[in-house]
Amino acid sequence: MTVRTSTGEIPYLLFYGTEAVIPTEVEIPSLRIIQEAELSDAEWIRNRYEQLALIDGKRMNTVCHSQLYYNRMARAFNKKVRSRQFTLGQLVLKQIFPHQDEAKGKFSPSWQGPYMVYRVLTGGALILIEMDGEIWPKTINSDAVKRYYV
Repeated sequence: MTVRTSTGEIPYLLFYGTEAVIPTEVEIPSLRIIQEAELSDAEWIRNRYEQLALIDGKRMNTVCHSQLYYNRMARAFNKKVRSRQFTLGQLVLKQIFPHQDEAKGKFSPSWQGPYMVYRVLTGGALILIEMDGEIWPKTINSDAVKRYYV
């Protein structure tokens, strides 16, 4: 590493009187740092083992923290979820999303249909059939439909 001064570039050692050390080497010593500290092999092995054990402990804390965070987020999400049960042949309306071609503007209808539930899949997915008997080509999430009452 060199330092730029008015007299040009000179080595870091000459300017500051010590070798340049990157922050990673301070945290996890490299062979150069160990040689400068003049540690014995046994001391170095013991220090290295302690550092690795500390890293494993931090890793375990991180895993536990992320699992707790995930559980809290899942609980918060599940509080807002409404369970919807649909049966075969039930009449429903399908929501029109803004990115669909049917969405013409803010005064256009938000729902289209009615459709009949043709099949109920696991996880809340539905296959719909139009009133004329044509099966809808895509599955739809039960969150995007609502019951239609005649």
